[in-house]
Formats: sequence, C-alpha cells, structure tokens
Amino acid sequence: MEVDAIIIGAGACGLMCAVQAGYLGKKVIILEKGAKPGAKILISGGGRCNYTNLLSSTEQFISGNKHFAKSAFNQWTVYDTISFFEVNGITGKEKTLGQLFPDGKNAKDVVAMFVDLCQDLGQEIRCNAEVDSVRKVEDGFEVEYHQHSATHVLRASKVVIATGGLPIPKMGATDFALRLARKHQINVVETAPALVPLTITGKDEEWYAQLAGNSVFCEVSNAEISFEENILFTHWGLSGPSILQISSFWRPGQTININLLPHENISTLIEQERNQQGKTLLSTLLNRLYTKKLTEALGKYLPLNKPVAALTKVEIAEIHRTIHQFVVKPAGDKGYDKAEVMRGGIDTAELSSKSLECKKVPGLYFGGECVDVTGWLGGYNFQWAWASGFVIAQHL
Repeated sequence: MEVDAIIIGAGACGLMCAVQAGYLGKKVIILEKGAKPGAKILISGGGRCNYTNLLSSTEQFISGNKHFAKSAFNQWTVYDTISFFEVNGITGKEKTLGQLFPDGKNAKDVVAMFVDLCQDLGQEIRCNAEVDSVRKVEDGFEVEYHQHSATHVLRASKVVIATGGLPIPKMGATDFALRLARKHQINVVETAPALVPLTITGKDEEWYAQLAGNSVFCEVSNAEISFEENILFTHWGLSGPSILQISSFWRPGQTININLLPHENISTLIEQERNQQGKTLLSTLLNRLYTKKLTEALGKYLPLNKPVAALTKVEIAEIHRTIHQFVVKPAGDKGYDKAEVMRGGIDTAELSSKSLECKKVPGLYFGGECVDVTGWLGGYNFQWAWASGFVIAQHL
C-alpha cells in the first residue's frame, strides 16, 4: 500500500479528513477533479465563508434517519470547529442567526489554511485528477485516475469518498459518489436540489416579475416547518434566505404560506388607524410597512385607495388573509445550477454512524454532502463536513 488512505475530493470534508489523519500520523493522498482545492468553500457565504453555526445540532438537518448525525456531532462539536480555526489563525465573528464568519478574513484564507496544514503534515493534494474507478482488491483498494492525459493507479487500504453533491456543476459537481454506491449495491436516497430558489410560472409570473429586487422580512411556512428571514422577489419567482430554507422541505405540487407581517397584526393596525385618523388610505398604511412597489402590487388583491375608516369587515378579513396567509404554489425550483446543496444521497442505513464506514464494503467511507444528511442554510452543512471528515480520519 502506497498510503494509508486515498481521499477522493478536496472539499470541506476531504480537506478536514486529510488534516486530522495527518495529526494521527496517517499518510493520505487527496485526488481532486478540479484545478484547485476547496472550490465550493471559495464561493460560500458570498466568498466570506460562514464556516459553522453556533446553533448547530441534529435538529437543523434533514435525513432519512434524524439521529444518524448525533454520533459525529458528539465527536466533533461546534466548539471543536471554533477551536480548530482559532488555533490556525482564524477567529469567528457571529452574524445573523448564529452564523460564524472569519473575522477580517475570507473563504480564500480558509482554503489556504487547509492547504498549508496538508503541506505541513505531508499530505498530498493532486488536482486535475479525475478518478475513473475504485476497485476492491484483496488487501484494500485500487484507485485508477487520469491526470493531464496520463492514467495512474494508486493503492491503499482505505478509501474516502468526499466528492460532494450535484449542485453547481460549473464548480465541478459530480455524481461520482452516487455512481460508485450503486455499483456496489449501496442504497441511495433519491436526490433533489435543496436550499434553492423557487420558480413561478403561468398567470402569476408577471406579478412576481414586477417586484424583482424587492426584499421583505417574512415568515415562510408549510405544514412541517416555518422560517423567519427575508424573501426576495425575482423575475422568475422567489429567493432569499427564508425561501431557500423552506425549499428543502418543499415538494412539487405543494403550496407554501407567506406571512408578510410576522410580528404584527394588520387587523390591529387598521383598527388603531381608524381610531386615530380614519381618513388614512390603506395604501398609506401599507407604505409604512413595505416598499411602494410592493404596496402597489398588493393592489391586485386589496382596496388600496379606500380610507381605513370605510373598510368593511369582509374587506378587513381579506386584507388579513392576504398579508398573513399569502399562499404560493411554486411551479418548480431553479435546479442544481442554483442550489446550495443536495438533498438525499448515500443512505445512512448503509453506514456506521460512529465511523461513516460502509457496512457492505469495509474500508470504504462516505462523508460530507454526498451522504443523506442535509443542513439548513447558514453554516450547518460546513459543520457536517468538518465533523464527518474528523470522524472518518479517526478510523483510517
């Protein structure tokens, strides 16, 4: 065996795995399809890299087995992530809802940190190395890959699959993990884009398009869950943090509910206005709450030019329903090109929760996004990547 393990994929999970293996005196080689390591890290958080979330627990993850990630998160906690980054020169600064970003640094610094650590620990990263096959041999694995038109073969007793998911093909996304799993009769949970903008078509498309660029704080919900963050109207539908969040829980044909005023009651505001200045137009009242453009657009559903004192009970009930229970039926989503992550992946029932080793193929490990563990928006998926990388490294 040339090395203790071959890691396929130099993303968050693969890089952390290589570093942690190095701390344990294990020699690994990372094979990366792309021209440089950490491509997806570099674009995360708008290039700022929200590398974990202080609120992270299994509650913020979607999986066929909601308890599966507990072992990994117990072995590598949020505070382990924070400490690891601090020891290596990156301190965190909390932003919205527990998101932790590098203070005074960015995603390039995060990738550079891992590359430097790999170099210091003697772990080799081979870029432009696309794996063609992973074969089980008597004492381990044989990995064949091509690099610069030449074919190479590596042998190791362990192989780690950290190739990520299907989102953002232009960044080198690949279905390698899924293809390899199926080849070895390892079950794959159906995949779909997650944390992805939603599209609107048909007769309502123009209504959304006229609001493109407008952002408003809302509560977005379905029968399963709700999120309070901004939504963003676009030419093709809806985006923004709360829409990306709910998209992971949305299925084609379902509706979502948008509360355009989550912390106030529009009926109460109308009543207060009637008591103080009944001549105020409904449009004037709404302009205090929303952009002029959104108020004008709501005119499709509401009597904007009517004084609040003249509103009937039926009209007030309709205003309340429109503001607090605005129902949307998306036509679809923007697909893997615009998705942050993939939902589904390697069935957790196929893996040991303690080591992430494949039960059917000893010595083969799956970590990161290719596994059926999908986090919310805001650094949660990075925490899973770091934790799964750490856990695998302990067993190489």
